[in-house]
Order: sequence, then structure tokens, then C-alpha cells
Amino acid sequence: MAVEQLVTFSLGAEEFGVDIMRVKEIIRIPAITRVPKAPDFVEGVINLRGIIIPVVNLRVRFGMPSVEETDLSRIVVIQVDGKAFGVRVDGVTEVLRLESEAIEPPPTVVMGMDSKYIRGVGKIGDRLLILLNLNKLMSGELVNGAS
Repeated sequence: MAVEQLVTFSLGAEEFGVDIMRVKEIIRIPAITRVPKAPDFVEGVINLRGIIIPVVNLRVRFGMPSVEETDLSRIVVIQVDGKAFGVRVDGVTEVLRLESEAIEPPPTVVMGMDSKYIRGVGKIGDRLLILLNLNKLMSGELVNGAS
């Protein structure tokens, strides 16, 4: 039986999960430098120990209303196709193990969010966890245009 290890985080009332092997680190929100003409979901870039990485605001990417930063707000640094980028989230919840049998394919419409960003929905007791497809989420202008 296959088991996935996931880092889970929240955006509002929704819980999301990404493969732990893609997560490089989780940091507090540093100063973010805006980049002219970047897509609206790209907040800017940060300097992480000498490496410049773009920061994506998932709320904007998913068309959710923005909220004030809190003490729980974090940037999850993720690796996709050999490139690092940061994802701003409302809070990191936990690291958990999920059996592949508990994962269902994504429904066609999820919270008004484009389902191409979702690779499945995990069930943990009464909780539903939206599993993100990081390759699709970061495809296009961000991965190709940023280093």
C-alpha cells in the first residue's frame, strides 16, 4: 500500500497538501521585492541565503480574497523542475502520511478554482485535503521566466 508524506497548509478554511519531497523549507515572511510586469499572482522575489526566488501568492493564484499577514503566515519554499520558488500561505498545518487509497481524483469544479491545479483530494477522517499539482500550478511564465 503506497503512502504519501505531505506538508499541509491552510488558505482560509481550506487545507492543501504538497509532497514533502518538493518542500525545501518553511520560512517566516521576509521583505518581498516587487518585480515590474510580473504576473499578478507573483508577489515579487526574496533573497534566501543568496538565492533569489520568486514568491507566489496562492490566494491571488486561486482567485481568493486577500487577507492581512498574521504571525502564522509563512512562505513554503518548493522545488519544481529544478527551480525553487516560494508560496505564500496563511499557515502551515502539519506533516502527515496519507495512504493512496484515501486520495480521489479532483472534481471538475473545486471552490471556483481551476481543477488543473489539483491532482486529487485526500480524505483524513472528516477533513478534506486538496492536493496540489505543483507542475501545473507553476507552469508557464513563472517557471520559464524566473530563475
